[in-house]
Amino acid sequence: MNIILLISDTFRYDNLFDRAAGGPMGMPVRTPHLDAFAERAVSFSRCYTGSFPTIPHRTDLTSGRFGWPWYGWQSRLNSSKNHAPELLGGAGYATQLLCDCPHLFRNDFDRGFHAALAIRGQESDLVFLRSNRPIPEVMPQTKTRSVEHGCYGRHNLADLHRWTNPFWYREDDRFPPRTAGLAVEWLEENYEHHPFFLWVDWFDPHEPWDPPEYMVRRYDADYDGTPMIHPNYGHAGDYTPEELRNLRAHYCAEAELVDRWVGRVIQKIDDVGLWDNSIVVFTTDHGMSIGEHERTGKSNINDTDERYWPIYPEVARLPLMIAAPGLTGGREVDEFVQPPDILPTLLEVAGVEARPPEPFHGLSFGHMLTEARPKPIRDFAISGSHLPEMGDGAIPPVVYTKQWAYVPVGPEGGEQLFDLAADPYCLTDLAADHADVCRDMRKTLLDWFDGLDAKAAGKSFRT
Repeated sequence: MNIILLISDTFRYDNLFDRAAGGPMGMPVRTPHLDAFAERAVSFSRCYTGSFPTIPHRTDLTSGRFGWPWYGWQSRLNSSKNHAPELLGGAGYATQLLCDCPHLFRNDFDRGFHAALAIRGQESDLVFLRSNRPIPEVMPQTKTRSVEHGCYGRHNLADLHRWTNPFWYREDDRFPPRTAGLAVEWLEENYEHHPFFLWVDWFDPHEPWDPPEYMVRRYDADYDGTPMIHPNYGHAGDYTPEELRNLRAHYCAEAELVDRWVGRVIQKIDDVGLWDNSIVVFTTDHGMSIGEHERTGKSNINDTDERYWPIYPEVARLPLMIAAPGLTGGREVDEFVQPPDILPTLLEVAGVEARPPEPFHGLSFGHMLTEARPKPIRDFAISGSHLPEMGDGAIPPVVYTKQWAYVPVGPEGGEQLFDLAADPYCLTDLAADHADVCRDMRKTLLDWFDGLDAKAAGKSFRT
């Protein structure tokens, strides 16, 4: 059984699901191609990120283990001996990585693949200096990510991205079509060889959000100011209402662009007749706050914002769709799964017997793909980021159950509790009215650390 893994960075859950009003953004994203794929696939409505953000998430996925209690943003080789292409390669798979996510090839994810190819130039990835050309100011420094977190001459990431990629005119010049084009070419070159493992990883709709402006105008027709292509990773109040709407519009247009070109890969899967012998997965690593909780970004790296940034649902909740031979498409499974569960599931469904160097933390949810009322593998999900200490701007974990979201350390330091059924974006704190629930949820978190033999990681949450 072939395995085709399609990952799009920063793709919010409500781009695809629960989007009748576009969520708090009030701006539904057009995703006709992934909507069509959902009719072929089984979708999981309670998939939450485990280790946050980009590289920690992919380490969870490729290792089948939670990494955030021990590791921060590290090389894959420094955090786990497990790696999906090595396990699959040992079982006779041809393995290929295609990506434009700069962090993958900077952090050893290409190791273990038979072949790997990266398109360079995303975000701060400088590959070819053009020093005779001035670096333009694309966004005012007060409206985007702090200069200290950029690179090369103290220019911000939006400015550097545009300087690195100065000749864009057509839609085809941008990264989603270029990465999709590689995947289409690869499928045409390899569809007769079985089995294979193809991992295609788009960095978009990660910022900078630079789709064609004519696509942005479909979401925000009347704006005439500086295009808001990169969030400030701080207070949403730093933007005027018009600027915030334009920031949202750029994200939505970028997400629509990704849908269009993921759809091109899905069409090629159809063209070459791979549905009958392939597992096809679409997912992401995390979402993005675009005004929710009075913040824009996914983590606090803004010099003027001293709040903690818990991993609220607009960041934590992930789309996960899986198509495979024999599955009934258009189904939704309302049970918890997390990224470490994906690798054990793929191995089971593909019929691959593999002995990972380290035991999986993840559990296979293969039975959920076929059973009408599947037995849960998890009663809760925990989304977290490595916390060597609880300093300013730290990213506290959140514990999610079907009823509650529990935040042990909220933005100002006190614990929070939210009723997810009535308040899916966690906007109304009920902790003061439910001390008993908070106590039980905190115990759930601490017991989870203990079960992983990671007691030190829970020290900030013990009272």
